[in-house]
Amino acid sequence: MIQTIEEQSGQRPEEILADSGYCSEKNLDALESAGNPERRIEGFIATERQKHGEYKEPCPRGPLPAGASRVDRMRRKLKTKAGRAVYAARKTIVEPVFGQVKHARGFRQFRTRGIDKVRGEWALVCLTRNVLKLYRLCYQ
Repeated sequence: MIQTIEEQSGQRPEEILADSGYCSEKNLDALESAGNPERRIEGFIATERQKHGEYKEPCPRGPLPAGASRVDRMRRKLKTKAGRAVYAARKTIVEPVFGQVKHARGFRQFRTRGIDKVRGEWALVCLTRNVLKLYRLCYQ
């Protein structure tokens, strides 16, 4: 059974940042129709992969074409100054951590099976990363 973000954490986010693997008409429709209009979740979901340091052209002026899909509207939203600023925060929040765990620690796949064992293995990976970070901060 898949749980919503609200069911998992007991909280309702104001914004959702996601990479291009989650951008689909179905997901954007679900995000748009979730909740009442006063408490709508603002979504910022990449529409395509962007290489490191690649510059995207600025947002075109004028109204959207009449037949624009949800993906087209999201693409336009991410090209605005506000959209670029919000989505850029994602790169500083979680992306470096996963990159460091995958590259520096060599952790690319879980070695155990079962959700409880995987949670334990992930906790151990995070613990070793944090202890190493503290060690480097205090002793180097």
